[in-house]
Amino acid sequence: MTASGIISAIIIGLVIGILGRLVVPGRQRIGIVVTIIVGIVAALIGTWIASAMNVSDTNGIDWIELIIQVVLAAIGVALVSGTGRRRRVL
Repeated sequence: MTASGIISAIIIGLVIGILGRLVVPGRQRIGIVVTIIVGIVAALIGTWIASAMNVSDTNGIDWIELIIQVVLAAIGVALVSGTGRRRRVL
């Protein structure tokens, strides 16, 4: 993987992660680094799923692939932000 490939993965991960955070309601108490990591993982898994469904390579913007990636990022953000919460027992 080249330096430009790494930078591209970080930028795409950031965009997908932010879109995933926008989909999840409420405030997520996770940092930008975690958002990027969740976005990168969601983008990779989403691309794999779209390839398996034969919808990853279309003319123009690959909307189905993008939707899959954002949904996966939203699930990832919800899981990551929910794991650090503690319940208060009164």
